[in-house]
Amino acid sequence: MYARFAGGLAAFLREQTTVEEAQSTIKKRLLTREDNFLNILERGIFGYPRSPYLALLKEAGCEHGDVAHLVRSVGLEEALKKLFRAGVYVDFDEFKGRKPIRRGRLTLRVRAEDFDNPHLRYRYETATSGSSGPRSRSWLDLDHLAATTCYTIMGLQVHGLQGVPTALWRPILPACTGVSNLLRSARIGNVARRWFSPLDPGDLRPSPTYAASTWYILTTGRLVGVPLPRPEPVRIHDAVRIAHWASQTVQESGACLIRTYVSLAVRVALAASESGIDLRGVVLMGGGEPPTTAKVRQIQCSGARWVPTYAFSEFGQVAGGCANPRSGNDLHLFHDAICLIPVPRELPGWGTSVDVFHFTTLLLTSPKILLNVGLDDYGVVGSRSCGCGYEGLGLSTHVEDIRSFSKLTGEGMSVAGSEMQEILESLLPQRFGGTPFDYQLEEREDAQGFTRLELLISPEICLPEDGGTRVLETILSGLSTGSPAAELARAIWKEAGSLTIRRERPVSSGEGKYFCIRKSFGRR
Repeated sequence: MYARFAGGLAAFLREQTTVEEAQSTIKKRLLTREDNFLNILERGIFGYPRSPYLALLKEAGCEHGDVAHLVRSVGLEEALKKLFRAGVYVDFDEFKGRKPIRRGRLTLRVRAEDFDNPHLRYRYETATSGSSGPRSRSWLDLDHLAATTCYTIMGLQVHGLQGVPTALWRPILPACTGVSNLLRSARIGNVARRWFSPLDPGDLRPSPTYAASTWYILTTGRLVGVPLPRPEPVRIHDAVRIAHWASQTVQESGACLIRTYVSLAVRVALAASESGIDLRGVVLMGGGEPPTTAKVRQIQCSGARWVPTYAFSEFGQVAGGCANPRSGNDLHLFHDAICLIPVPRELPGWGTSVDVFHFTTLLLTSPKILLNVGLDDYGVVGSRSCGCGYEGLGLSTHVEDIRSFSKLTGEGMSVAGSEMQEILESLLPQRFGGTPFDYQLEEREDAQGFTRLELLISPEICLPEDGGTRVLETILSGLSTGSPAAELARAIWKEAGSLTIRRERPVSSGEGKYFCIRKSFGRR
């Protein structure tokens, strides 16, 4: 695997994607969406006996010809909705391998790896952004990076950022976002000038493989004439260094772009405001968590401009920020490469229904094969005329107000609710006493716009003198034994101080039901 990735890297870095090529690629894929889906159906599902989707389709009584006829007769989106109603879908916990798939007479035990794309050539194993109990993985694939770089270059074109000096404030491996953004910047001929990392290698469990891989990628770039920057540790609380770099770059070049997570963007903006640094001419672009009104306001108060992105490790870039947005969380869906159908779902304990996103891949280069897969996110999906460059390409579907209903997210790092549930309902009661009903984790937004994870502990629980510190250390220790993604979250949350404690009885829902995880801004 690593040898194939190494063999394809030099060729990847030597080639570049132009604006004209990106426009042509997107327009062509929009015209061939149904054909591309049927190609994946044939090669990645019916041509792959181990595919979990094959068992679902057979349980629903659907053969390849049946699905092909359905798509041709009613269109792709309507066909996927009919398949969903017939039981052909995978929910979040099933996709992560945490529970078996049960449909009618079918009971299918699956692993996260069962959804891997068997046709990847130049792939590299990385951590997923949303960790789970079982160790999960994702792939950084060079063919897929090349296939989706068109969105990177068009995002710059749409927002008037072509050729603008760029920096990254993204983690090192095993997080794939730093490396993938770096490689895309090389592919479009505008190599990131700096790569700042909120983590130092010493913050993570030692991994010779990831260290060697980073060294190899950077060295290969230099050998082929692409000066990829080395990662420079910049701690979360040292964001003023990023602000100074941005201000100086604007003075020299007139503008600059920083790609980072939403909360890290807020930290740059706050550090600039506190130090009297003017960020006019700076564009902060990224995702990783909801860009709420409070977060966007903090960014804009510094003089910087905010551009959202939407991506997940199972596919990559899914949507890009509208150039004429209605809010700071208004994006264009890249529906030439991925199909989204919203499915209404009643959320337990919320007393409300939301449109949960279910995705289907249309590119055979995708790290995972997705067929009506629910990935825990919800929001508003619709079409409108906005007049921006994405609409001119034919990408007129907007997704807005994107949220997650079970993942816990802070500083751009996400942990699946089921993994945190194990810590709250089992580990903490074992260590400190009480029952699962004595501990509850609430995700909320503070006055500055930062997402905080506040642990509610019943006053009846008798903690030792240093109990609060020990409880937090226990949570972080529990995360460190999980997947590489959970280890990343542990390191970032520890550095940022994202976890706090409040001595208060956990809150039940209006129906009297208890949930170990609450989201205070998820109802907005």
